[in-house]
Amino acid sequence: MSQAAAEVAASEGQVMQPGGYRWLEEGPFDGPLYLIISLQRQMVHVYNGDRLVGMASVSTGTPGHRTPTGEFTILQKREWHRSNLYSNAPMPFMQRLTWDGVALHAGHNPGYPASHGCIRLPTAFARTLFGMTQLGTLVRVNADALGPALMLDQLVMNDPGTAVVTFTPGPKPPVVEQAKVELASRDVPVLAVDPSVFRPRLRRW
Repeated sequence: MSQAAAEVAASEGQVMQPGGYRWLEEGPFDGPLYLIISLQRQMVHVYNGDRLVGMASVSTGTPGHRTPTGEFTILQKREWHRSNLYSNAPMPFMQRLTWDGVALHAGHNPGYPASHGCIRLPTAFARTLFGMTQLGTLVRVNADALGPALMLDQLVMNDPGTAVVTFTPGPKPPVVEQAKVELASRDVPVLAVDPSVFRPRLRRW
């Protein structure tokens, strides 16, 4: 088991203390950064390429203001920012994920969901992370999993010549879903050809 895989396994079995964080590498980092956030575990994992480089406790949205799941990119960064929606609340080291108000930022981190949808980070962790990311950095918010996951079409899975490149630590990417593709005969594209093209031509001598 690689060091990154071991770190993932260890962190999966533990709950980070509220406000806690840990950097496994100090950088500088030359590979693409990728953040995985688990709503159930209230944790974030930071990957540099295929290596887990950091983790922290987070506080996400309450049931009435849920943090959305899915793939996001960092759209905007502001070291000092105040909320336009909630009483001018401070949002230091803000990294915007959606234009309707969801962002990563430093804030109160009790270890359970307590925000209006944003992802609150420990202040020292948020400061360091702010200096590592850039516009376009990928962020995935999952209901549970903390490891990067890959969605593959069944046609890709069945192609022996396909090579898969993934951020996932370890030798094989965890496939979270295999799309069910059924190609019935009626769904196969048919090329319409003018029959006259294939009519024999008479040669005149």
